[in-house]
Amino acid sequence: MKLGAIQSVLRMVYPPRCIGCGEMVDSDFGLCGSCWRDTPFILGTCCDSCGKALPPAPEGDEAEIIQCDACMKQPLAWDRGRAAMRYGGTGRRLVLALKYGDRQDVVRPAAKWMARAAQPLLTPKTLIAPVPLHWLRMLKRRFNQSALLSKALAQEAGAAHCPDLLIRPKATAQLGGKSYEERRNTVRDAISVHPKRAGLLAGRDVLLVDDVMTSGATFAAAAGACKAAGAASVSIVALARAGRDA
Repeated sequence: MKLGAIQSVLRMVYPPRCIGCGEMVDSDFGLCGSCWRDTPFILGTCCDSCGKALPPAPEGDEAEIIQCDACMKQPLAWDRGRAAMRYGGTGRRLVLALKYGDRQDVVRPAAKWMARAAQPLLTPKTLIAPVPLHWLRMLKRRFNQSALLSKALAQEAGAAHCPDLLIRPKATAQLGGKSYEERRNTVRDAISVHPKRAGLLAGRDVLLVDDVMTSGATFAAAAGACKAAGAASVSIVALARAGRDA
């Protein structure tokens, strides 16, 4: 039986379903109309530093670099940032399904959404890497969702990928419910460059990947480690953006 015929049979037996609610859809790894409308994608004008959605600039007043008020008041540890969506609605459900429900089918469409958001950050020298997990948390969860996303994003963007560029030798407490200062103190010195990968960073543009950005403390720790090892620039991209009014 030819491949096309096999695929047709499989579609009859296993029709494509929405990754958000399970309703039947036209293509694999897609969202139905209802879930698509309930997914708060960040499109159009956004903060160049943290990815927060912003109102369009007045006509004739477009600037190359646009920042939200928070990023103008408190510069971040990385250079540029983006997020594919806000952490709400279907977006939140998809993140939680990937992180805690082992729904790895979310990775493929998520990578496409993140590639679209991160396109302005990519250069020919970009090296994509995930925010790391401590080995104890990896043992409990069995996989690093950020590593799955970074691998798929690198494939989608045609960029170099290093899954173990960073390590997390220091176990830290969960960050949920903590203030920014508490989060920053918790992750301080918790992330470092893998000793065998430090040579990859000299003069490179690094794009760090995580599933959710809340305060940015974890991204800041990872970006600081990359810059200390000689990275020319560090940008960040998250599947979803939470906190600071998202």
